[in-house]
Amino acid sequence: MNGDWLIRGRDGRLTVYLPSGDAVLCRAERGPAGSWDAPRTVGGTQKLHPGVAVGQGADGYAHLAAWRPTVPGESGLVHSTHFRPRLAPLDWVPIGHPDKKGDRTGEPAVAVDAQGRGYVFVRTKGGGVGLRNQKEKGGWGPWQDLGGSEVEGELAAVTGESGLVEVYAAAVGGILHWRQEEPGRTPVRGEGIDVPARPGTLRALATSAGHTTLFFTDTSGDLCAWRPGEKPVTLIASAGPGPVSAVRCAIEGHDCTVLAQRSSSGRVAFAAYPTEQESAGAWWTESGPRLPADAAVSLALDEHDEVVAASLSPSTGMLLLTRRKDEPGLALEAWREI
Repeated sequence: MNGDWLIRGRDGRLTVYLPSGDAVLCRAERGPAGSWDAPRTVGGTQKLHPGVAVGQGADGYAHLAAWRPTVPGESGLVHSTHFRPRLAPLDWVPIGHPDKKGDRTGEPAVAVDAQGRGYVFVRTKGGGVGLRNQKEKGGWGPWQDLGGSEVEGELAAVTGESGLVEVYAAAVGGILHWRQEEPGRTPVRGEGIDVPARPGTLRALATSAGHTTLFFTDTSGDLCAWRPGEKPVTLIASAGPGPVSAVRCAIEGHDCTVLAQRSSSGRVAFAAYPTEQESAGAWWTESGPRLPADAAVSLALDEHDEVVAASLSPSTGMLLLTRRKDEPGLALEAWREI
């Protein structure tokens, strides 16, 4: 899964999106902090390739994108929208291929602008980044080639507080960045950085009115933070090999960024620091049971704007959840299976 697969819907209920063979499943809370519905299939009976991207708009709607097999040796991308946690997502809609036809070129990434339009990014066969987005009056615009070269791993798409869409990509030797200059416009490439990032470790978060922050692991194993226009900062040694999940929340009245990552020990590690103040430092605290090597973690805010975390192991199907306690700091409840 690329993006936040644990989200809060516009009715306050949480939803999780889960890979399952050739499909994607979703589960929703029946009520805030209550029991959960049984899994349901997203988008009907269309068979999918592994690897699904999730993005969410300010309206609370979730947008999903995935590859599906078409003819032997070729694939195409599809898109679905999920309006409310306890409603069925829309059927998958084909949106084509960035190179017109061919096999999968890379995992997609999804962002949603302030007008609720979905933007699907994916690596092209030539190693750059392609984009297709929904139009203001409905339907989809054509595929666009944003350029770039030697892109590796998953892209990180994000929507800033301004409602403008951005995308980051790890490439050979550094990181590339594109940003919209006006609503509805094609994102344009800005200045990148010549700091090599481990492919598959990028995660972006809107952190202020004017900035998004990219978190990535560099080749020495350190977790770094970068805001375009500034220099990247080493934050803390990475807890594990995969990407972090990140969310902003208020902790004792302070705007904080909370990070979570499956650690090398197999448990989930958490860290928090004042948003955009990496110089304050951060440290990991591990929580919960030891998880299988394929386990992933995702963060969200619940109906009270408190941190909630989920871990998922695709190999075992085990889905665990924890919430912040009503105590000072980042104290968490015991993890429970849902």
